[in-house]
Amino acid sequence: MCKTAIVILNWNGADIMRKYLPSVISNSYGDVIVADNASTDDSVQMLQKEFPDVRVIHMSENYGFAEGYNRSLGQLSEFDYYILLNSDVRLTQKHWDKILTDYMDEHPECAACQPKLLDLKILERQESHHEPQHDAFEYAGACGGFLDQYGYPFCRGRIFGSVENDKGQYDDVTNILWATGAALCVRASDWRMSGGLDPRFFAHMEEIDLCWRLRTMGRNIVCIPQSTAFHLGGATLSHSNPRKTFLNFRNNLLMLYKNLPQDELHKVMRTRMLLDFVAAAQFLLKGEPRNTKAVVSAYRSFRKMKKTYRPIRKDLLTRRKTGHVNERYNISIVWQYYVKGKTQFSELNLR
Repeated sequence: MCKTAIVILNWNGADIMRKYLPSVISNSYGDVIVADNASTDDSVQMLQKEFPDVRVIHMSENYGFAEGYNRSLGQLSEFDYYILLNSDVRLTQKHWDKILTDYMDEHPECAACQPKLLDLKILERQESHHEPQHDAFEYAGACGGFLDQYGYPFCRGRIFGSVENDKGQYDDVTNILWATGAALCVRASDWRMSGGLDPRFFAHMEEIDLCWRLRTMGRNIVCIPQSTAFHLGGATLSHSNPRKTFLNFRNNLLMLYKNLPQDELHKVMRTRMLLDFVAAAQFLLKGEPRNTKAVVSAYRSFRKMKKTYRPIRKDLLTRRKTGHVNERYNISIVWQYYVKGKTQFSELNLR
């Protein structure tokens, strides 16, 4: 029996799966499984007809990304590893997944990892125009993720909207704080120990929260660039969608409240509030009032939910084995990017 379940969570993604699922099946060593979030299109019928060998897990409603994975992986206790794979990922490397799990086999201290994540839009444009291929990192995870002291995520290969070309500059295996949810390989025992993804996040930031929890519990997260995956990105919500803005801001606040050490909590949350309302003002100046409203709504929602998260925070504080994790850097990425003009990871002063 295979030890790895490659699980694609689907909601109304028949066309996307028809396009990219063949590359997953032909290049993966593990078992490919689709967890369907009660799609209303013909996803299930398409899978039964065109991919009859792919196992399908049926869910009764759309539980979102976080709870959808919690419920589907809860039915897969026979596997040692789970790979959470977005439906808009194309694979070109044979046994890309085995590279990840072989590393995990050799490093029992490692709870989760990711491959190098490259931009599928650029690859497909080059193919359609018969251009020479040059790879670029993809926004959602690039070559491994980190946090600054105020909870802003950034990656090797991507800071805010600046995405680098892949020239092999980050090809070393390295410890990271978070692995991308677009192609997240996690040890099944660590998944169960951590409690999985936070279902109230619904979508966005949930993989960062999971990985941060695992790190404070003494487990390692790494990027393994010898394995590669191409990600389309934005298949569900575009970067400028107000719903996405709301989820990103609210979930980031919840994540900070859950995971910050006690001695940093009040200072970080106050500073983050100031920075977020500057961002809200910028949305307004750019003529995006719906995104401004989304930031304000995110804060209202956070305040309503905060009380229910107090026991969760208390439990996490008792379970943590380390207060500070090295991959959460004591810098302001906002300052370094917008004031100092540092747009590449290699330019950052991380001390």
